[in-house]
Amino acid sequence: MSEHRIAVTVNGERFEREVESRVNLADFLRHELGLKGTHVGCEHGVCGACTVLVDGASTRSCLMLAAQADGRSVETIEGVAPADGPLHPIQAALHAHHGLQCGYCTPGVVMTLLELQREQGSAPITEAAIREALSGNLCRCTGYQGMVDAALSVIGTDAKTERT
Repeated sequence: MSEHRIAVTVNGERFEREVESRVNLADFLRHELGLKGTHVGCEHGVCGACTVLVDGASTRSCLMLAAQADGRSVETIEGVAPADGPLHPIQAALHAHHGLQCGYCTPGVVMTLLELQREQGSAPITEAAIREALSGNLCRCTGYQGMVDAALSVIGTDAKTERT
C-alpha cells in the first residue's frame, strides 16, 4: 500500500502524518487525530453525518481522501467552540429549540449551518434557504423543525430583524 506524507491544519493546529492512499478524511480525523466528533454514517456521502469544513466549504469527509487534504485547512465540530467555554450560538440554539435528539447527525448539521452563516454574512436568510442547506443532512430523530427554528433564531430573517 502506498503512503503519502501530508501536512494538514485541523482546527487551527498543524499536523504532519504518513497516511495510506486509501484512508479517507473521516477515518484520519477519528483514528489518527482522535477527533471522534465527526461521525461516519452511510459512507456514501448521503447522510451528512461526516460533514466538516475544508477551506471553509462543507465536505463529506467519508468521500475525501486524507491525502487530498494535504496543505488544506479542516474544521471539525471540536473546533467550533472551546471545550471549556460556551457553546457556539448555533449549538446553543439547537439545544434551546430541541433541534437535536440522539446527536448522531448534530456535528454535520452544525458544520452545515456554520458554513451557511459565514456565506450569508449579515444578510437575512429565509426558512426555505435553511431547509435547502439542511437537505443534505439526514436526521431520523428530530423531524427537522427544531433545527430550522434554531437556525432561524441565529441566522434567519427573524434573528436579523431582532438585532436591528
